[in-house]
Amino acid sequence: MIIKRNQTGNKGMFYAEQDGALLGQLSYSVPSPDKMILEHTEVNNAMRGKGTGRRLVEHAITYARANNIKIIPLCPFAKTIIGKRPEWQDLIFHPG
Repeated sequence: MIIKRNQTGNKGMFYAEQDGALLGQLSYSVPSPDKMILEHTEVNNAMRGKGTGRRLVEHAITYARANNIKIIPLCPFAKTIIGKRPEWQDLIFHPG
């Protein structure tokens, strides 16, 4: 499984593929250069429970950290995964 990122304008996704087949994706938007909203995670039925969604979230976190971007996890799945990792909490955007 390979995870890639594709972004056009302020919309993008991290996606997992294998042998040309899409296994899952995490869609996001970028309201400003220093913020990323994780909107929706979707995984192919055959891949559920195999860590594909978690790996997509991990790639988003790695990308955000490397690019000094704060995360706004609107996606319930991503929010749960991020909430379980204390070492990622510094990436969460807190308004005000």
